[in-house]
Amino acid sequence: MQTLRLSTVERSAMINITAEVTRLVAESGVKRGLCLIHAPHTTAGISVQEGYDPDVVRDTLTALEQLVPLKGDYHHAEGNSAAHIKSLMTGCGQLLPIEYGKLQLGRWQAIFFCEYDGPRERTVWVQIIADSES
Repeated sequence: MQTLRLSTVERSAMINITAEVTRLVAESGVKRGLCLIHAPHTTAGISVQEGYDPDVVRDTLTALEQLVPLKGDYHHAEGNSAAHIKSLMTGCGQLLPIEYGKLQLGRWQAIFFCEYDGPRERTVWVQIIADSES
């Protein structure tokens, strides 16, 4: 398993980690298999979203804030309940196919680390699993 380290600078952000994950897949030498990307945090997530137009990221963060505002009638006393709920909505990981030694993403797709309780030091785990026939 490989580890990516991120330093987030905003309370909420979506950070494109596609290049880093693609590099790890290439370095692994795996021709066919799966790539598991996991955020071991309860106030962050991993998402596959359009990576070309930055307005999509802005719209996504705006929609999440409208659905789950920072200030709400929450019971959790640490002040980051909204971040926990957004993390639940995004999910903490993605499982993506590898074919011909390359991560298989759609034309506009990118992999994002989603920060909901920053700024913080964060970790992303990447596990590359070779197909038994590779």
